[in-house]
Amino acid sequence: MKKRGEDSFSIGDVLKDFVDSNKLQTGLDKVAVQDVWADVMGPAIVNYTRSIKLDRDTLYIELTSSVLREELSYGREKIINNLNEALKKDLVKKLILR
Repeated sequence: MKKRGEDSFSIGDVLKDFVDSNKLQTGLDKVAVQDVWADVMGPAIVNYTRSIKLDRDTLYIELTSSVLREELSYGREKIINNLNEALKKDLVKKLILR
């Protein structure tokens, strides 16, 4: 164990190492995509969202309104781009609306 002050690490570096070594990134991504969905889509669409599931690079969104599902399907690529921009990484490649 090194003495205090010999090496200094930022808390961000320490957390990143912890996440990487414990393979936690996938779980964190799943939580982040749920938060970002609410931020990007807004409260009106979130009210019709039943579930959000990220499986590998596919995001599954279950909606309670078939009309809304149809409307959102036309803007699928834009939604994917907006989500990835908010996540600051290309996490979502495919969007499935149910």
